[in-house]
Amino acid sequence: MQVFKVFYQENAKEIPVRENTKTIYVEAENIPEVLKFLENRNFNIEFVQELSPAHLEFEKKSDNFKLEKVNG
Repeated sequence: MQVFKVFYQENAKEIPVRENTKTIYVEAENIPEVLKFLENRNFNIEFVQELSPAHLEFEKKSDNFKLEKVNG
């Protein structure tokens, strides 16, 4: 399993504004699995980034880090 950082806007119907971009962390096998996991949310997904082990350790230090698992 890999961990992906998903950059998104909360409302898919609004024009994206950089200052409103939020992130969510998802553990999944691949990007298509992440997108399927999030498809029922009203998100405008901007970018999905696979995190390297070092990047993941850095992100875990953030107060906002919360991991969602596709199969969890």
